[in-house]
Amino acid sequence: MPLTTPNTAPAVRQVQSHDRTELDALSWPVATGTLNFPAVTSLGPVRELGQPEWARTFTEIAHAGFDHVEITDTWLRPGELTALELDALARSARDAGLRVAAVALIRGSVIAAEGGETNLRYSHDSLEAAAALGAPVVSVGLHEPLHPAQRDVLWFWTRPGAGNDPTDADLWRRAVDRLRELGRHAADLGLLLSLEMYEDTFLGTAASAVRLVEEIGMPNVGLNPDTGNLIRLHRPIEPWAEVLATVLPYTNYWHVKNYMRDEDPDTGHVVAMPTSLELGLIDYRWAVREAVGAGFAGLLTCEQYGGDGLSVSASNREYLRSVLHPALRGGPR
Repeated sequence: MPLTTPNTAPAVRQVQSHDRTELDALSWPVATGTLNFPAVTSLGPVRELGQPEWARTFTEIAHAGFDHVEITDTWLRPGELTALELDALARSARDAGLRVAAVALIRGSVIAAEGGETNLRYSHDSLEAAAALGAPVVSVGLHEPLHPAQRDVLWFWTRPGAGNDPTDADLWRRAVDRLRELGRHAADLGLLLSLEMYEDTFLGTAASAVRLVEEIGMPNVGLNPDTGNLIRLHRPIEPWAEVLATVLPYTNYWHVKNYMRDEDPDTGHVVAMPTSLELGLIDYRWAVREAVGAGFAGLLTCEQYGGDGLSVSASNREYLRSVLHPALRGGPR
């Protein structure tokens, strides 16, 4: 049975990207990311193909009914683009009728043993790029590149990947310091920094994620409670409703996706696979209502693995609008 959101407020109240008084179910910003588009097409790398390829992708997203887009850096890495390329990217989005809602940095942990400092520099460059694109949010995480065993299976989450040692106090302090450094840079640019929840990292449990945000202690730094990353694991998981009840008051951006999940209590066998927001394990009607009640007024970005991810995301957008309407009528708590 889903829980109610705790009445305890964050130690530092998170800044939101929108004014709730100006939003209704139809105007609430719902984006899709470029996650479903490859970095290399049959014609070559997306960066080298340039504005014609970027415009083609944005036009396809707009044709699916979206007016907001997240630039997911698995498709194109804004932090590596020149000023002229950023201008062309922004113009391509505008011409398609899209607003760049966010930039998401995937598998670029700033505390990775290999590449952490390089990822930190790239993250700073990505903040500057997001500001140039007019994106109000940058989402980062502590997850690292897939291991070879993860790349060799149908669903990468069925194999273990890299993680953070929860007993390593020096690594924890490095995470707090480096993410706070990014948070200060984001604040100077007028941006929100959102920390994406992901298994086996310091953002892998509700308690650890909240502790990290509280120790960073900046109002523009909050959580991206991508609980879909957690419920798809083929092992025991934290109850999704308990996770969300804990982290929603700290949320300033939200990747939403869902999975079907089945567990055999006798054998321990688990099966999880992607599905729509409406049909999966997480009850997003409840989750959206609780988020609104906790004061959330941020961007929602639809993600989907497998199949026609853009079309599923478009269907999920309409579902979200249907559940936002009664949630907003209930008002803030």
